[in-house]
Amino acid sequence: MSKKFDLIVIGGGILGSFHAYHAISAGLKVLLLEQDLKPQSATTRNFGQVVPSGMNTKWQNYGRESLRLYKAIQQQFDITVRQNGSVYLASNEDEVRLIEELHTINRHNDYTSTLLTKKQCLDKYPGLRQDYIQAGLFFPDEITVEPRTMIHKLQQYLIENKGLTVLYNTKAIHTEKTPTGVEVVTADQVKHVATKVIICNGSDFKTLYPGYFAQSDLEISKLQMLRTRPQAGYRLPGSILTGWSIRRYEAFYECPSFKEIKAKEDPQSQQKKWSVHILFKQAVDGSVILGDSHEYADAKDADSLDYELNMDIDNFMIAEAKKIIDLPTYEIQDRWYGIYAQCKNSDIFQKTIDKDIHIITGIGGKGMTGSAGFSKENITRLLK
Repeated sequence: MSKKFDLIVIGGGILGSFHAYHAISAGLKVLLLEQDLKPQSATTRNFGQVVPSGMNTKWQNYGRESLRLYKAIQQQFDITVRQNGSVYLASNEDEVRLIEELHTINRHNDYTSTLLTKKQCLDKYPGLRQDYIQAGLFFPDEITVEPRTMIHKLQQYLIENKGLTVLYNTKAIHTEKTPTGVEVVTADQVKHVATKVIICNGSDFKTLYPGYFAQSDLEISKLQMLRTRPQAGYRLPGSILTGWSIRRYEAFYECPSFKEIKAKEDPQSQQKKWSVHILFKQAVDGSVILGDSHEYADAKDADSLDYELNMDIDNFMIAEAKKIIDLPTYEIQDRWYGIYAQCKNSDIFQKTIDKDIHIITGIGGKGMTGSAGFSKENITRLLK
C-alpha cells in the first residue's frame, strides 16, 4: 500500500491534469494516474486551438479563465503557448451577418473582437483566396498550443514546480469507498488511498464502472485531421476558422439569425454527411494542420466506428481547403484521427458515487479550451 493522498485523479489528459493543478493550488496532496506511458488520446490528437470565441456564454467564461491560466503558466514554464489570435472567415452574406452579430454579443460580454474587411483579411492571411473571403472576425487574445507536446510539458511543470505525483503506465482497475477513504487498486495490484477520487477519462470510467458507463448518454466522436509538409517561407498566423465553423460552433447559436440561416442548408451535402468544417493552424515546424470531420457512435457502441482513415473524407477536406487558402504545398506528410467523448443531453458528464468518487468526463471538443477554467470551479465545488 502506498501513502495516502488527499485526491487521486484518474486520467492524465487535459481535464484530469487541470483538476490536479487546481487541487494542488488549493494545498492538497495529489496523485495522478495515467494508464498509458504518456497521455496520447484526445488531448494530443487535436488542433491545439484555445478558442473561447467559439463557445456559448457559459463555456466562454470557462475558456476565458483558461486563457488566463495558460498564459500565467507560460510565463513560468514553456508549455508551448503562443498568443497569435483566432479569426473566423466569412464566405458569404449569411456568414458575414453571423460574425457581425457575434461581434455585438462579445462587445456586450466585454470580450475583445475586431471585424475585418475583405482587404484586411487578404492582407493579414497570405494565400487567402479573393473569391472566398468576404469579411472576418478576429479575436486577438486567443492562443494556440502544440497538442502533441503541451500536456507532457504541463505535467512536467506540475511535477517539478507543484509537487504533483504522477504514475504513468498505471491502469486503475478497482475503486472502493472504505471507512478510511477511497481505495484505488491498479493493475500491478498496488493499492492507493485518498480522501477523494476524480475519474476524468472515458476508458477508465468504462473499466471501473461498466454499468454506469453503459447507461450514460455519452457518445464518441471520431475526427480526421491532416498535416502538410512544412511550408517553406510561409507564415499563417493564429487559428483560422472558416465559414462552416461559423455555421457549427455553439457561440453562433446565440446569434439572432442563426436558426434562419441554418434552415437553408442542404442536409444531403457531403459536408453534412461527415460533419466537416475547415480549420487551418500552422505548427512551429511550418507545417499546416487541416481538418476536420466528425463521425458519431454511442459510447457503448464505439467499436462500430471504422478505425481506419477514410480517404474520401480526407480528399474532400483537402479539396475544400484549396478553395479557401492557396498554400505553397498541399502535400500531406501525416494523417490521423482523434476520438473524444461528449454528452448527448448535457455539456459534460458528471456523476458522484459514494459521496467521494466523482466521474467527470465527456467534455467533447471543449477540452483544450474549457478544461482549465471549468476544473477550477469544479475543484472548489468538490472540496466544499
